[in-house]
Amino acid sequence: MQSASEQKIKELEKANRILQKKLERSESLRLALEETNEKKEALFLKVIHELRESQKILEEQSRDLEQTLKKLQTMQSKLVESEKMSALGVLVAGIAHEINNPVNFIHGNITYAAQYAHDILELLQFYQNFYPNPSPSIVQKIEAIDLDFIKRDFIEILYSMQNGTQRISDIVRSLRTFSRLDEAEIKKVDINEGIDSTLMILKNRLKNRPNFPEITVIKEYGSLPLIECYAGKLNQVLMNIILNAIDALEQKLDSVSLESNLSLSSFTPAIKICTDLIDNWISIRIIDNGTGIEQEITQQIFNPFFTTKPVGKGTGLGLSISYQIIVESHNGQLKCNSIPGIGTEFEIMIPQQLI
Repeated sequence: MQSASEQKIKELEKANRILQKKLERSESLRLALEETNEKKEALFLKVIHELRESQKILEEQSRDLEQTLKKLQTMQSKLVESEKMSALGVLVAGIAHEINNPVNFIHGNITYAAQYAHDILELLQFYQNFYPNPSPSIVQKIEAIDLDFIKRDFIEILYSMQNGTQRISDIVRSLRTFSRLDEAEIKKVDINEGIDSTLMILKNRLKNRPNFPEITVIKEYGSLPLIECYAGKLNQVLMNIILNAIDALEQKLDSVSLESNLSLSSFTPAIKICTDLIDNWISIRIIDNGTGIEQEITQQIFNPFFTTKPVGKGTGLGLSISYQIIVESHNGQLKCNSIPGIGTEFEIMIPQQLI
C-alpha cells in the first residue's frame, strides 16, 4: 500500500501537469493574440499611411485646381481685355477712316479757297488803286463792313482752318498708327512714331486743366532702326505705362494741393521718355516724378488683378498684360524702379529682331 506521502506527491504531480498544460494553452493564446494585435496594428498603420497619402494627393489636387482656376480667370480677363482692345482698334480704325475722307476734302479745298481769297483781295486792291475815289455809297459800305480788317482777318481765318484740319489729320494718323489693325503679325515699325501716336491719343490727359497744370513731356529719342514687333500690342503697353504715370502725377498733384503750406506752383509734373539702341536691344524708359511706389508693392505690380487704385478705377490687369506682352510675346524684359515720393521708372527692353 502507498503511504500517505506518496499519494500526496502523485496528486501534486498530477496537479502540476494540469497547470503546465493550462500554461501552455495560455501561452499559445497569448502568442496568437499578440500576432493578431500586430496584424491589426500593421493594418491600422497601413490605413493611416494611406489616408495621409490620400490627404497629400487631395491637397495637391486642390492646389492644382486653385492654380488652374486662377490661370483660367487670368486668361479670361486677358481675353476680355484683348477683345476690348481689338474692338477699340476696329472702332478707332473705322472712325479714323470716316473722319479722314471729309477732313482731307476740307483741307484740300481750303488751300484753293486761300488762293482764291488772295486773288480776290489782290483784284480788290487793283480796283482801289485805279479808282481811289469811289462813290459815297461804296465808301459807306467799306466803312460799315470794315474792309481793312476783313482783308487782314480773312486770310488768317483760312490759315487757322487749314491748321485745324491739319491737326485733325495728325490725330487721325495717330489713331491709325495706334490701332495698327493691319499689323497684327510681326512687322518692322518705328518705335518713336508709336510713342508719339500714344502721346497724341493721351493729349487730353496731359494738357492744362482746372486745378491741374499741364504735364510736361520730355522726349529724348535715340536714333533707332525699324524694329520687329507686334506693333498694336506694344502700343497697348506704352498706353498702360503712360496712363499709370499720369495717374501717379495726378495723385501727387492732389496731395500737393491739400498741403496748406504748398502750392501747385511748387511742383511741375513731368514724364520723361527715352529710347536707345543698346547692344541690339531697344530700350524704352518712361520716367515720372509722381507719387512713387513702395518696394513691397513694386514686387507685386505685375501680378494679375493687383491694383492700389480705388474700386472702379482699375482692374489690376494693365501691367500684368503689359508684362506678358513684353516678356512672352517679345522675349523682352519689363522692369520697374521706384522711390516713394520721388517717382517711378519703367524700362522696356526688347530685342531688335524678334525672331
